[in-house]
Amino acid sequence: MRFFSFRYSLVLPALLAAGAAQAQKFTAPELARWKQQAQQVSITRDTWGVPHIYGKTDADAVFGLLYTQCEDDFERVEANYLDAIGRQAEVDGEAALYHDLRARLFMDSTQALAIYRKCPPDMKKLLDAFAAGTNYYLATHPTVRPKLLRRFQPWMPLMFSEGSIGGNISVVSTERLKAFYSQKKSSSWIDTDFEKKDREPTGSNGFAIAPAKTANGHALLLINPHTSFYFRSEVQMVSQQGLNAYGAVTWGQFFVYQGFNEHCGWMHTSSQADSMDEYLEAIEKKNGAFFYKYGGKLRPVQVEKVSLPYRDGDRMLRREFTVYRTHHGPIVGQKTDQQWVAVRMMNEPLAALQQSYVRTKATGYAGFQEVMKLNGNASNNTVFADSKGSIAYWHGNFMPRRDPNFDWSQPVDGSNPATEWKGFHGVNELVQVHNPASGFIQNCNSTPYTVSGPGSSPVAAKYPKYMAPDAENYRGLNAVRVLSRKAVFSLDTLIAAADDPHLTAFDDMLPPLLTAYQPTSAEKAAAPALDEAVQVLRAWNHNYSKTSVAQTVAIYWAERLLAKARARVPAAQPQLDYISFTKFALADTSPAEKVAALTEALDDLTRDFGTWKMPWGDVNRFQRLTGKVQETYDDVKASLPVAFTSSAWGSLAAFGARTYPGTKKRYGNVGNSFVAVVEFGPRITARSVVTGGQSSRPGTPHFTDQSDLYANGRFKEVRFYPEDVKAHAEKTYRPGE
Repeated sequence: MRFFSFRYSLVLPALLAAGAAQAQKFTAPELARWKQQAQQVSITRDTWGVPHIYGKTDADAVFGLLYTQCEDDFERVEANYLDAIGRQAEVDGEAALYHDLRARLFMDSTQALAIYRKCPPDMKKLLDAFAAGTNYYLATHPTVRPKLLRRFQPWMPLMFSEGSIGGNISVVSTERLKAFYSQKKSSSWIDTDFEKKDREPTGSNGFAIAPAKTANGHALLLINPHTSFYFRSEVQMVSQQGLNAYGAVTWGQFFVYQGFNEHCGWMHTSSQADSMDEYLEAIEKKNGAFFYKYGGKLRPVQVEKVSLPYRDGDRMLRREFTVYRTHHGPIVGQKTDQQWVAVRMMNEPLAALQQSYVRTKATGYAGFQEVMKLNGNASNNTVFADSKGSIAYWHGNFMPRRDPNFDWSQPVDGSNPATEWKGFHGVNELVQVHNPASGFIQNCNSTPYTVSGPGSSPVAAKYPKYMAPDAENYRGLNAVRVLSRKAVFSLDTLIAAADDPHLTAFDDMLPPLLTAYQPTSAEKAAAPALDEAVQVLRAWNHNYSKTSVAQTVAIYWAERLLAKARARVPAAQPQLDYISFTKFALADTSPAEKVAALTEALDDLTRDFGTWKMPWGDVNRFQRLTGKVQETYDDVKASLPVAFTSSAWGSLAAFGARTYPGTKKRYGNVGNSFVAVVEFGPRITARSVVTGGQSSRPGTPHFTDQSDLYANGRFKEVRFYPEDVKAHAEKTYRPGE
């Protein structure tokens, strides 16, 4: 059985070199039209470099937004679209081919262009403004050399519509895809993206506090996405058509993804709500063609040729794939030669884009919920608060209705019509809460059944299992603890709650180690460092601190113990959530192994730093040197100590750090990024902080001007109203000036 074919073709190196050197070209009528639109846009950069964009129309605000995004970080704008439209291999080479193939299996430019042409007039204006603002930046900055995209097209956002990290298709394993389409059949059923098991957890925290629990009687909202650093920028978009949104914008998108307007605020957390399914298709081959069984009959497998270019040194090659589909979706792997895996997921980019944009103009709970009826959000939960005093939570949004007799956490029988989706759940049927009696809402990528604490959270038995398979995690436990114990919150105490230092994981992990350590007098004398370290851990309150030696020892020990246990998880075991895996590790390792892991951790620290008595802040550092997408780190160069740590340990303020080639210290690259707290009174009061600063260019004033705030859990005042922006303006200009 042959699963793919390919052929290579060459573009002459001379032609490729000429294309790479060619500056972007635009026509005189285009430039005149863009210049005219730029005159309808005013940009004020405040003293932190945050752009406040004012336009006559929403489209003008979008034009200005894309222009400012390119000013601050064109490299990331382009990188996000290379990812979304499946052209990464043209820059990064053959290694990215299956990443691009995955993108093309679910959407391509022909489909996106067709959707664009049918867009409602208002949405088409926004898409046109997206392209115009980006292209006008390139036209007025001829020294900027894109890696590939020298002209942005208005259909591109339709391939990048939700704002999430990687969107829905990122859960499709590229390794499994490669195994199937490159004939490595023996491994194609297994999820071989091994690095996922060890990488830092990403996600977000969202808190909402009801007026009854606030000092001023106004609802409060915490917006705390955990992303790779510098993944989003901070902006304000204002127009005379009623747009006035402030918050975090993913580079290259034209809507505030996580933020607020004068009426309400919204915070998205990554969801495990089951919005997609895998189908096992029973395959037969007849007369050289493939068929799949459905309802007792055979249907032909859809076959398509996909030709993908990729860079090879100074040449551009192409590889042609033969790809397969059933009515359930594209084939992404196989279990056996006769069982292929198809994936069905949301593929409604216009609805997703409309919902993402329109919700930024919502005026309260009812209007926000009405926008959610578009069912265009397949990867997020939503934490909400408004100026009328409502707080709310929805777990997911795009939710297929299914037969509950099947186990939807596993691939289902594609030949059985009973496994078809049966329409979609309405917004009112989702797992949700509205104004809970507890007065608070929290979600930390955790189960919705603890979202408002005991007695105020949704009850799992009332919902199908597929709606909320999410497990609890250590951040969720910590959030409920923090929000339950305080009677009244202000912006200051909400910030303190978001930065609560307790590391919940060690409440579970350390007692078995301390119990396991039962040395004789001779053993104590033979290993004094081990005995001293155990006493340091016994005295620790499990809170993070820059000066904490116990935190350093505990984290180095826990990492070693979990790595040892990870190798023992049975291959057939479904992936464990973090708490379950931690409990597995504690049960599966012997007392001697727990103590040995501590000895090894002390040896590691002593080898790297000359002593194991290292305060956490001396090990865990923030550093920004180049501003590039792939940052570099250097122990010799200046950096800042950071107390908070990986969200895996229950740190609400997340800082995922690791060592890099040539470093002994750990440097953060994922976690808290844009963080804001908002009070919805008669006037909006808000504070925020971003990782590093607004600009990606070293040496500019806003490259690291927020670093000290960020590293120390402090926030700046948000300038939301025009008079406040004017009073704290650094410069005001129009695009192109």
